[in-house]
Amino acid sequence: MLTLDMYACISKTTSSARFEGLCARYRPDVFRFALWLACDGAIAEDVVQETFLRAWRAIDSLADPEAARSWLLAIARREHARLYERKRHTTVHLDDLIANDDPALASVPSEDSDIGAAISSLDTDYRKPLVLQALMGYSTEEIARQMGLTRSAVLSRLYRARLKLRVALGTTDVADGTSAVRALKATPQSCTA
Repeated sequence: MLTLDMYACISKTTSSARFEGLCARYRPDVFRFALWLACDGAIAEDVVQETFLRAWRAIDSLADPEAARSWLLAIARREHARLYERKRHTTVHLDDLIANDDPALASVPSEDSDIGAAISSLDTDYRKPLVLQALMGYSTEEIARQMGLTRSAVLSRLYRARLKLRVALGTTDVADGTSAVRALKATPQSCTA
């Protein structure tokens, strides 16, 4: 006969094994998403740590293992937002930069920042599926489930997003606009904030 202490021990062991499986499987996805959000490796690591800490505390609330990835990414998004709720960034007046001849004024935007700016300029309906596919590696079916759309609607939005991205970047060498998406995948440190 199981006692209450024995049941608690079995439950903890099961939760621990379940959590370790989540960490092993989804940590790279959570890190990639956090890096995309934060544009800084150290901040992304902090977000990942906090994400998995919160996930550990709430592991028993995850009823559907198929939803684990979305659940963890939602936690990561909230953890990233919490960083900026607590933190006040210092601002610098442009006049001060000009007066000091700050070299930051002469910096040339990189191709990565052009891609990031172009993605950021897309409507949310187009940006979200593109980011989920290009950065997070979601399949069309996963994107459809997460966004509550049909597979056809997701494919349509991805196609239109690539066309809009191609126009924004002025790239016409690839008919379907995937050159910009390939460039985005190749530069995980690109910032699209």
